[in-house]
Amino acid sequence: MAANVVKKKKSRLNRREWMAGYLFLIPNFIGFLVFTGVPVVMGFIISLTDYTGFGSANFVGIDNYLKMFTDSDFKIALQNNLFYSLTSVPLTILFALLLALMLNRKMYGGSAFQTIYFFPNLTSMVAVGCVWLQIFDSKKGPVNQFLMNTLGIENPPKWFWGTSTALLTVVVVVVWKQAGYYMIMFMGGLKNIPSHLYEAAKIDGANSWQAFWNVTWPMLSPTTFMVTILTFIASFQVFDIINVTTEGGPGRATQVLVMRIYQEAFKYGRMGYGAAIGYFLFLIIFIITLIQWQGQKKWVVE
Repeated sequence: MAANVVKKKKSRLNRREWMAGYLFLIPNFIGFLVFTGVPVVMGFIISLTDYTGFGSANFVGIDNYLKMFTDSDFKIALQNNLFYSLTSVPLTILFALLLALMLNRKMYGGSAFQTIYFFPNLTSMVAVGCVWLQIFDSKKGPVNQFLMNTLGIENPPKWFWGTSTALLTVVVVVVWKQAGYYMIMFMGGLKNIPSHLYEAAKIDGANSWQAFWNVTWPMLSPTTFMVTILTFIASFQVFDIINVTTEGGPGRATQVLVMRIYQEAFKYGRMGYGAAIGYFLFLIIFIITLIQWQGQKKWVVE
């Protein structure tokens, strides 16, 4: 009898805890449904129409999705986005890792340097874009002034204003800004590597490079995997720095998918077509993330 009474009290207590937990979660569920779930569904419905933002909309089915593959602006934006991703992601990972390895060593003023390298991440991308526009100004910018007056280069790059250099210049600015953020992640990963692994490698006669390649890099693979996913997703969502510096130009040199969505939906009033590009972008990010998630089984050390 006593055992049954104890079980009943425990079950009542569990039910109360279960109900209390869900009561705390209900506001979050409602917020997610109102601000995320409903807009996602409505956006997909709009992508199947010719909605312009005003008045009624006509159902056009998958015409908006088929139109993308014959739209030269969309193709250029997709190519630029792929180029941007395949350059900014590895460069960000490389510089973030180098900074983390440098600061992980006990050096004088390490905390100050860590703050300096992380500081650009705290700055608004709009402010960053405005500053770098002045730095890379093709006529009066300090970079080109140095190239012309000190190195004697008569025709320095036009940076943001050159069709062949604009996207690469954006990559440089973005890598400079976000490397400090991912540097912190790599430093956290480095702190979690057991010291006895380095001691064993040293006993086996491994030099610094061998210790890095056989100990540090494999043990950092979970952190590298997370950073890779985050940077790839961010690279396909780039918009603010391009909107501030080049506005997609010169010509179509820095057109990317999110810029294309913005222009189609809000500049040209083709909401349905813009929504379709948005869902195509979601599909790209989902596929890339899925491939990376499956690939982690082969190279991530747990």
